[in-house]
Amino acid sequence: MPRIRERKAQKEIAPGPFLRWAGSKRKLLPELIPYWPASCRRYVEPFAGSAVLFFAIKPPKAVLSDSNGELIRALKSVRDAPEEVYEALGDLPRGKESFYRIRKLNPESLDRIERVARFIFLNRFCFNGLYRTNVKGEFNVPFARSGTGDFPIKAAFLKSASALRRAVIREGDFERILSEVVQRGDFVYLDPPYAVGNRRVFRQYGPHSFGLEDLARLQRTLTEIDARGAKFVLSYAWCTEATATFSGWTHRRVYTQRNIAGFSEHRRKAAELLVSNIAAPQPA
Repeated sequence: MPRIRERKAQKEIAPGPFLRWAGSKRKLLPELIPYWPASCRRYVEPFAGSAVLFFAIKPPKAVLSDSNGELIRALKSVRDAPEEVYEALGDLPRGKESFYRIRKLNPESLDRIERVARFIFLNRFCFNGLYRTNVKGEFNVPFARSGTGDFPIKAAFLKSASALRRAVIREGDFERILSEVVQRGDFVYLDPPYAVGNRRVFRQYGPHSFGLEDLARLQRTLTEIDARGAKFVLSYAWCTEATATFSGWTHRRVYTQRNIAGFSEHRRKAAELLVSNIAAPQPA
């Protein structure tokens, strides 16, 4: 009887993100999910991160891409070799001392599975799920003392891997990837790192992160997506630069919890901008 209940519980597990990611739109899902039209043939996301919307809507086909090579390597390896990755994760001891020892390892010296396990381990136990590198390209986010949780249970991890098998996964700049893949009938979700003029720009991916100078490229890309007969939704910080750049599209302000602050008591509701070439739907 317990084994039957266990099998039933595993069947009810839904695929979800196996990574923590700064700027994740988990809290914004009720606003984003209604934009997804069931008639769309394919989901495209060029700033994949933890791909929280992809896992939530479960599209039949997808293209996931990102400029972060370590992230793309992890998504591909979890998709293609989930058992091996999960086993490698289980071999890594938890704790602060282990975290800094693993962080010091040169990823180039590891095999593919070990390298991905290192990436997921550091992501899970680092401060706020940040990805940040120094000028040498070395991951340098500190250990998180609490609040990280552990890895997903194996059944959930395998469900996530199964969902990723519906996706083509690519590394590259958003403009190039979208120019190569977007077709009529696609649904494109764009969630770039936020660059705001009156705030310090956090170089999450290193020295070549998305910045204010990329907003014009992003606007041109939205025009191209629309011209090809695809639908899009863009989420961005509510700021003067964004509202001015994207004022020609349907847009609205929504509020979500920002989780980037160092201490939970400083985390607060923040305004975000949703931009689209389709009418704003009612929240789910």
